[in-house]
Amino acid sequence: MRLLLAEDSAVNQRVALMQLQKFGYRADTVANGLEVIEAISRIAYDIILMDCQMPELDGYDAAKEIRRREGGKREIIIIAMTAAAMEEDRRRCFESGMDDYISKPVDPKRLAEVLAKWSERVESSQISIASD
Repeated sequence: MRLLLAEDSAVNQRVALMQLQKFGYRADTVANGLEVIEAISRIAYDIILMDCQMPELDGYDAAKEIRRREGGKREIIIIAMTAAAMEEDRRRCFESGMDDYISKPVDPKRLAEVLAKWSERVESSQISIASD
């Protein structure tokens, strides 16, 4: 499974990468939404962990652009990881095309649960593609 971590804070990147490593995941990192768009044009990522407040292009607009490029297929799973923790912030994440939401500071147990849920979907879609 290919993971992309979109986070502009170097400290938050290190913390998230250590948490992911504890759960057996590896991720590539980028620091803004423009880099997300560039990265997905080169590599077929399964899941993007997306900070919402980033320079250049924020996570909301990056998610909208990803969905526009997918043309309604929703191939990449986008999980918001944001300090914006109000209900309206959560709603904005889903309205921009994100699939799930984790508030910061990230609870490692919640991160593990969310990744387990979505990695099952990734694995099942890869199995059905392989059997076609």
